[in-house]
Amino acid sequence: QLSSRSSTSTKTSERKLIWLGCFCCVSGDDLSKNLPKDFTYLPLFLANGAEKYTSIIGSWFQTTFDCCFRRLAISPFNLSWMVAMWTACKVGQTASATELVFSVPGLPHPLDISYAIHPEDAKALWDTVQKSPGEIMQEEVDVFMDCLYSHFHRHFKIHLSATKLVKVSTAIASAHCNGTIKFLKSEHLMGVLMLLTELAISQIE
Repeated sequence: QLSSRSSTSTKTSERKLIWLGCFCCVSGDDLSKNLPKDFTYLPLFLANGAEKYTSIIGSWFQTTFDCCFRRLAISPFNLSWMVAMWTACKVGQTASATELVFSVPGLPHPLDISYAIHPEDAKALWDTVQKSPGEIMQEEVDVFMDCLYSHFHRHFKIHLSATKLVKVSTAIASAHCNGTIKFLKSEHLMGVLMLLTELAISQIE
């Protein structure tokens, strides 16, 4: 972690936390293959603070420990899985809306489309799609997304399948394709970290 204090402060004065980083691995041993015995495997690094500090510290780690630091790229495929899995989780009645953000390609200026769904409506749709509770299949994720696309097209005559899914937000967490993650429910933290660990390992191996 990095802390700062003003130039007028004394050495014993309280410092202000300006950046925090953490290595982690949740269920990574079950996902990784051919790891040496007693090898500590920490494929995921979480950072909270200014990007310039993350860049500096990442460069230091790469030089000092011969490792590779880069943002976790999250594809539209993985984002669709995230919104399906997190929609399937039970949350309180005060849950925020499920939101999907799409980027429209081929335009001279960036254009994003935001698609918000009431959490109860999103959960009701998922419940009609899911065939075996407790298990999520690719076919179910595809049907779930197709239903959302069809609903949007029916009202706005826009084919979201021609755009790129770049961000999903649910009551559990939000994720952007550039690797920015926001945790919203502490009780689901381990599940989200397990998924992020799996993605990190897949990009390493």
